[in-house]
Amino acid sequence: MKNFITIWIGELISSIGSGMTAFAVSIYVYQLTGSATMVSIAALLAFLPTILLSPIGGILADRYDRRILMIIGDSFSAIGLIFIFIFIQAGYVGVLPVFIGVTISSVFVSLLEPAYRATVTDLLTEEDYARASGMVQIAANAKYLISPFLAGLILSVTDIRVILLIDMATFFITVFTIMKVRKSIKNVKKDMNNNDIFKEFKEGVSSITSDKGVSSLVLLMAFMCFFIGFIQTLMTPMILAFADASTLGIMESVSAVGMLIGSVIIGVMNIKKGYSRILMVSLMAAGIFMGLCGSTTSIWLIVVFCILFFASLPFVNTCADVLVRIRIPNDKQGRAWGMINILTQIGFVVAYAICGILADYVFEPMLMENGILAGSLGRIIGVGEGRGIGLMLILSGIVMFLFAFIFGFRKSIRAMEQ
Repeated sequence: MKNFITIWIGELISSIGSGMTAFAVSIYVYQLTGSATMVSIAALLAFLPTILLSPIGGILADRYDRRILMIIGDSFSAIGLIFIFIFIQAGYVGVLPVFIGVTISSVFVSLLEPAYRATVTDLLTEEDYARASGMVQIAANAKYLISPFLAGLILSVTDIRVILLIDMATFFITVFTIMKVRKSIKNVKKDMNNNDIFKEFKEGVSSITSDKGVSSLVLLMAFMCFFIGFIQTLMTPMILAFADASTLGIMESVSAVGMLIGSVIIGVMNIKKGYSRILMVSLMAAGIFMGLCGSTTSIWLIVVFCILFFASLPFVNTCADVLVRIRIPNDKQGRAWGMINILTQIGFVVAYAICGILADYVFEPMLMENGILAGSLGRIIGVGEGRGIGLMLILSGIVMFLFAFIFGFRKSIRAMEQ
């Protein structure tokens, strides 16, 4: 557990830096363009390469030293940040360097994610999986809990360049912690005789498709990621319609306290049974609170609903994580997590690709003062800028609830922990 905690501290710091950059980029792009579509494109480019290359990263994680892959992924992802910094420092005003930079960073993160996931299994016993999953989520959620608050304060007195420098500095700390753990662990010699990458790719797919429970769970999580992608991308333009960047940063950080609460509860309680039931109830609750987030323009109510929404996510993620770990052998987990990443998080990719267009050209016009829904639904949830996005969140929450309810009755998922 000691070695896991060391790596976890490094990833926590790295997550805070990455979250600050993501927040600053979304603000920067929106201020330059005033377009929700451009914000969603930036999110898509920061995400798509990681997802598409995850299977390759998973194969490499099963063939080579996972700690070395984490170091390479963390270190070289800084190239994208340097690219953005140079163009902004040179006085270039435009979103193209941002799009290129976040894409470069995303390519190298594809090496990090599967190796990090598989390393958790390397370092821990099955009894610690749930506790470790809660801790991993605390680190991952720091980008929502701490980063927006810090980035919002920094942006109120300076610009995105300072945040990029801070993020680059966090990579040194992360690499140091990984190197320290690597020196204290005897590396397991892996079978390097099999050079058929395509065969290994098929084995990664088979580890998922051969288990009905795992394949059903992956499908459910893909839909969950799709709906969460909407709130992640559209919250910024919705709030900026009636508040400034500093208020948005504080609001997002306060809202993300829910994730900390949920993760801490999981870490303390160390859930050991009832994973499928907890998964479904938490997912239905997340759908309800997502819909409520879009139903009002009150910052205080949005914060409350967001706290409850984010508090439910760690339970969903932990239960899904543990169910997969206990069903797939360790020697295939790198490939399995690589495939699971691309299959589940393709939901984010689709959401990022379409939500901005739907917001700008379909839902927002319907709830402007002269829109077709202004005289009906507009009287309930309000009219004007940002209210079309609110309607999108309401509909997304309803559908998310229904999917969780339907999948909750699938025997294949309930039988996974037996």
